[in-house]
Amino acid sequence: MSDSGPPGNDPFGEIPFINELMRMMQGHPNPFHDAPRQIAYSIANDGETEANVDPGDRMAVEQLMRVAELQVASATDLDLEKAGQIRVEVVNRSQWADRTLDDYRPLFETLAGSLSAGLDLPSDIPEDDPMAPMIQGLNQMMAPMMSSMTSGTMVGNLARRTLGGYDLPVPRPAAKPLLIVLPNVDGFGSEWSLDRDDLRLWVCLHEVTHHAVMAVPHVRVRMTEFLSRHAAGFSSDPESIERKLGGFDLSRGPEALADLQSILGDPETVLGAVRSPEQEALQPDLTALVAAITGYVDHMMDTIGDNLIGSYPMLTEALRRRRVEADKADRFVERILGLELDRAQYERGTAFVGGIVERAGEAGLARLFAEPENLPTPSEVDAPGLWLARIDLPG
Repeated sequence: MSDSGPPGNDPFGEIPFINELMRMMQGHPNPFHDAPRQIAYSIANDGETEANVDPGDRMAVEQLMRVAELQVASATDLDLEKAGQIRVEVVNRSQWADRTLDDYRPLFETLAGSLSAGLDLPSDIPEDDPMAPMIQGLNQMMAPMMSSMTSGTMVGNLARRTLGGYDLPVPRPAAKPLLIVLPNVDGFGSEWSLDRDDLRLWVCLHEVTHHAVMAVPHVRVRMTEFLSRHAAGFSSDPESIERKLGGFDLSRGPEALADLQSILGDPETVLGAVRSPEQEALQPDLTALVAAITGYVDHMMDTIGDNLIGSYPMLTEALRRRRVEADKADRFVERILGLELDRAQYERGTAFVGGIVERAGEAGLARLFAEPENLPTPSEVDAPGLWLARIDLPG
């Protein structure tokens, strides 16, 4: 693999996971417990030590979060009281990665089991071959290695630029605090010469609005179900795996480990476990739900933000451009999770929600998440009049 470019350019680049994980196996009862965190921290901060958030900045963001909470509660029909008291943790990248590894653990475990299928090393080595013990050990390590590599690298790359807990529309435990990654927020503001407090409030508003939607029980259940089914649905492509492992020469001893590291460090090898027919069938429903959520959040933020934040139009232009200009690492994470968060997807959600409001007003939009059966189908997202007709609203 290339030695050039920053770690964010290649989601699995320059991560010596095999050497590190084998070292950790020596004398450790659970050698893979800390590996994802170590990988995530290293990628998130380029291996550098990271400072904690200043207490004064933490208190300032907490006050802004209270403002956002009151505004969302007033502007929407979503029951924030049922979502529980909103708390916030103002964190650095490593702290965000730490929380996210815990919050996403069920999804990552399902994903790792699916992705590792078909990645076993050859098992037909003669017992008296001196390489046999090593190969047997590597076979046993393959699934946890894949789990560590996948979760650690995905979270580490996300931590490099995420602003909060809901840059991706993935449900988090409802009882836990919301997350604001202040180094990334303030760094983006400095880069774009944005008003610091306005930007912080914009991000708080974004997090609270997403939290309010994801706290609706049937929305949370449906989104979690779709993501879990997609994570479990990768199917092995034995021919692809065989082609990539075809040059793996076990007789080369330690050099063979370096070869294996390079092979499994290639994202396209990971995606040798290709999208299955089950995933293809699921994708329209998953993207329709994502479109409904993102379209609703954008609409409510526009409704609230125009009157609340002085530089809201400038902030929104910058932040919405940022989210569709994701780099290779972000697109890889989205692809693995089954999320399609490109410009067309966001515009689809905007058009859907705009069509509802145009025909039935805010009262019609309030019906969107009111009942499980009100969640739109893929065809309804592309034709909001069909959705209005199905739930018996004039369109």
